[in-house]
Amino acid sequence: MAFSYPLSAPQISRRQALGGLAATTALTAAGPALASPPLAASAPPALPPASAAQIDPQGVLDVIAHRLLAHEPERATGLGVDTGRYAWMRGRLEDQSQEGQDAFAATMREDLTYIRAIDTSGFDADTRTSYEVVESAYDTALAGMALPYGDIPVGSWRTAPYVVIQNVGTYLDMPRFLSSTHPLKDERDAAYYLDRLQQLPSVLDGELGRMRAARGMGVTPPDFLLKKAIGQMEATIADARDKSGSLVSPLREVNIPGSRQWPTNAYRIVQAGVVPALQRQLAELREQARVAGSAPGMSARPKGDEWYAWALRSSTTTSLSADDVHRQGLEELEELHGRMDPILRRIGYTSGTVGERMQALSADPRYKFAEGDPGRAEIMTFIKDRIGWIKAQMPRAFNTLVDPNLEVRRLPLAEEPGAPGAYGGAGSKDGTIPGRMWINLRTTDLHRKYDLADLTYHETIPGHVWEGEYSNRLPLIRSILAFNAFSEGWALYAEQLADELGAYDDFEVGRLGYLQSLAFRACRMVVDTGLHSKQWSRDKAVDFFVTRNGSKRQEVESEVDRYCSWPGQATGYKLGHSEIVRQRARAETEMGEAYDFKAFNDAVVLGGNAPLDVMANNVSRYIATARG
Repeated sequence: MAFSYPLSAPQISRRQALGGLAATTALTAAGPALASPPLAASAPPALPPASAAQIDPQGVLDVIAHRLLAHEPERATGLGVDTGRYAWMRGRLEDQSQEGQDAFAATMREDLTYIRAIDTSGFDADTRTSYEVVESAYDTALAGMALPYGDIPVGSWRTAPYVVIQNVGTYLDMPRFLSSTHPLKDERDAAYYLDRLQQLPSVLDGELGRMRAARGMGVTPPDFLLKKAIGQMEATIADARDKSGSLVSPLREVNIPGSRQWPTNAYRIVQAGVVPALQRQLAELREQARVAGSAPGMSARPKGDEWYAWALRSSTTTSLSADDVHRQGLEELEELHGRMDPILRRIGYTSGTVGERMQALSADPRYKFAEGDPGRAEIMTFIKDRIGWIKAQMPRAFNTLVDPNLEVRRLPLAEEPGAPGAYGGAGSKDGTIPGRMWINLRTTDLHRKYDLADLTYHETIPGHVWEGEYSNRLPLIRSILAFNAFSEGWALYAEQLADELGAYDDFEVGRLGYLQSLAFRACRMVVDTGLHSKQWSRDKAVDFFVTRNGSKRQEVESEVDRYCSWPGQATGYKLGHSEIVRQRARAETEMGEAYDFKAFNDAVVLGGNAPLDVMANNVSRYIATARG
């Protein structure tokens, strides 16, 4: 399907959008979708001829960015660039049907061919880097889209063979997006909000078509993931039926003249179209559960070995095989446990393996948070205190500083059962949407006082939120495209920086938490490859974490389930961290006394989110420039 949109977006008047929406109430639940605005509208500018004598390199990058955002308009909102001639994106959602994904791939093929025809030899180093990044991201994504099934990330991290499962799908993403990212400052924003609600049934049914097609190929998720997904889908439906549910509540919380009718209109849309579409997805999940087996890995799925090889490429930005990753994970785990052992001995834990002693430490009541809401409040206070401390240290680690707009929020309740302990990311490019750390508080037993500080540095400063602020200063396409190995490798390097800046000088058990975090990521390399290429069972994967690393069973059960639904993604963390550390050692060796800690950190983060080989090239340029 070709990429072709009308030059101007179809308009809906404020009166139509915000008024009675009588047509909505006439719709039946039997239909697949509402009479909604189209899922895509209005084309970005056309690309100029690649053979032009004078081509504007930055202008080309900007056009390519908007061509991508035309397919993923939610990203435009998240970046704060759905304004001006692109304001129509604020009222649109990505087309999740197979036809929509095929159109997305067609655009990327066209743009990849285009940039490969451009002679970049005369561009400055930063611009050449941006072109290399686009080429790498598009080439990898297109290879994934050529696979027969799955939800393929474009410059993102979620390698998902199953379109809807316990941590993948619009049923989870959209309530969080609408409540935390879609702006509601005026009537126009509200009209766009209602536009998006009207399109939501079509989006859900687009996913449904791909779910059914995958089942027809013999591709079904493992039964234990489906059990979680069914429970979460039921919770999402119950929430959607509630007049104060998460799809309606953002409109109840605004204080704009004329807003009284908005929640009523939104509720009608949800009941007429969204709930029936969710029920159709629930029925499909139950049908999948009827035929599903318990084998967790991709090797048990049709073309699973091919799918996993691509997932490793996407997640690590390397050509490492599953055996390579497995072996490196075991080696790094052994080295990290060698660093943990003497600390454990010094604090009185002398008997048993490192894993057994970390299990004992985890049971120590001195390091637990209180149960229930008192403990949740204690955790939030702890996180904010650590953010304040680390933010004050940043002038010691960087020459070029940023000041992130940052907030800490609890994960939505419906998402918590299938989610990790926390995750975070940068805010919008214009600064209006804050960077966020989302913390999972389904139980306070997920966290300990010796490991929560480290988690905070990973997700906020100098981790994901901090790094994202630099990427937001780059050309738009660079703010969009991210690479798992760099993103997560940097966040682990951020944990290392916190330790080097003195985070645990007066709390040595906290350094154990940091080292266990690194060891946990080394375990991920072993477990992910074990599940998907070595036929490990789910129980074997969980037991490896618990016995070898002393991880909390309740935490790692969800972790292992995540690796089953995001193959390969978990391997990028430690691989990326190890490569950044290797590049730092190279810089120190080659530069000698000219090496500067702060300048190196600047070189890596200012180079932007990139594949690991591009990051290494940026370090090489830093070394050459510093030498004169």
